[in-house]
Amino acid sequence: MKKLKLPKYRRVLIKLSGEALGGQGDDGISIEAIHQTAKEIVNVVKLTVEVAVVVGGGNIFRGMSGEEKGIERATGDYMGMLATVINALALQDALEKQDIPTRVQTAITMSQVAEPFIRRRAVRHLEKGRVVIFGGGTGNPYFSTDTAAALRANEIGAEVILKATKVDGIYDSDPKKNPDAVRFDKISYIDALQKQLKVMDSTAFSLCMDNKMPIIVFDLFKPGNLERVVKGEKVGTLVTT
Repeated sequence: MKKLKLPKYRRVLIKLSGEALGGQGDDGISIEAIHQTAKEIVNVVKLTVEVAVVVGGGNIFRGMSGEEKGIERATGDYMGMLATVINALALQDALEKQDIPTRVQTAITMSQVAEPFIRRRAVRHLEKGRVVIFGGGTGNPYFSTDTAAALRANEIGAEVILKATKVDGIYDSDPKKNPDAVRFDKISYIDALQKQLKVMDSTAFSLCMDNKMPIIVFDLFKPGNLERVVKGEKVGTLVTT
């Protein structure tokens, strides 16, 4: 009889970009992409892993691109935060359609649609087997949802940040432009900084490095990858000390 492989991690934070929820077109919400993402999360929850998610909003609105079009930066960032809440609600709906209890918590208070972020309450939801989806970024302009992911992961005591992307790890150069680009299986925080590899923005990355929060960058769009990462299989790139 084949022995079931137990999960390596018991509490994880998944960082989902808005583009991941926008599907191949990147713009707007792709119902197909959201339901596929929800399916991957469900498989992990069934392993009795506690799952938190931070969602981006780039598929709907991005503050920095708004600034380029004449929108004041802080205003644009708040608009982007609201976009992340739209994505959080869409993901919540997809998960609950698969019978997974969820809670959406937001950094900006909007009690009609979500709970405000309260660390102890978030941890309690996780302990009860609910998926907690964090929307609204950090609640402050000039900070990315990568920073929100690093912040929330440390606050809730996650063991690892799983950065879900469209590439299968971290490369020494852009694999789309350079066919000879080399992928790293593992890299230290210092090496990633020195090589100027764009793992996360500098604020988020520094927060992870200072608190020794490991990051795994992997391809979400390959079915089963999320489950394999949680079980400790060598998928993507591990960033650690």
